[in-house]
Amino acid sequence: MEGLFTIDSLFTLLMLVLLQVVLGFDNLLYISLESKKAPIEKQSYVRKLGVGLAIILRIVLLFVLMSLIQFFQDPFISLHDNNYLEFSFNVHSVIVLLGGIFIMYTAVKEIWHMMNMQEHSETEDSRASVGKVILWIVIMNLVFSFDSILSAMALTSGMEFKAQMVLMSVAIISGGVLMIVMADKVSDFLAKNRMYEVLGLFILLIVGIMLLSEGGHLAHLKLFGNEITAMSKATFYFVIIVLVLIDIVQGKYQKNLMNKKAINEKKA
Repeated sequence: MEGLFTIDSLFTLLMLVLLQVVLGFDNLLYISLESKKAPIEKQSYVRKLGVGLAIILRIVLLFVLMSLIQFFQDPFISLHDNNYLEFSFNVHSVIVLLGGIFIMYTAVKEIWHMMNMQEHSETEDSRASVGKVILWIVIMNLVFSFDSILSAMALTSGMEFKAQMVLMSVAIISGGVLMIVMADKVSDFLAKNRMYEVLGLFILLIVGIMLLSEGGHLAHLKLFGNEITAMSKATFYFVIIVLVLIDIVQGKYQKNLMNKKAINEKKA
């Protein structure tokens, strides 16, 4: 593995770890919200085991992607020369599209539960939920990992196969460990600040929309002659920042109104 411990390779490793952290934000939010479906005493265990299993499967996925990259990119069904619908689906695009649909379904369902003041313990079998929640955390972790792994492969292009595998495996493990540490902290923050759960769910909804647009772009999907383009990461983070600012301003404004109302009631 010549060249593995050079300055360039160490810098690449740092970039890979940062990539895992940045692209893992939406995954971390999903893990925190999904784990709430498990019994309270099992939630931390579910998050750690789910991410731990996902780390192992991510490394397996990395090896599969590097060995069979063409299989994931080559289309297996296409439709062209049509004014209403055109597409060229490959395995990658289907996985991303299904992930986007599931994320949107999860977000809408949780928002509906919240609007009706329903808790998971009232609507789901808690004994069966532990395995189910772990399964979905692992599956969605793999869906989210496609982009990060493909981006990592681009960063390490030009290296020999073994060096690529070692660097990307170390980055995946490092990112996974950080995710395990941060998952409990994010979940605790949401538990103590329930009002931010709504913000988190709408961010998750936007993540689903981003995955749908990306899947449509990968499938070269055209609707009525209009090509579906992927939402850029810059647009995604800009929307997230706007949502956070709106939530902060609205919370501050509501607090000021409540304080003003309390003062007026005292005067009266």
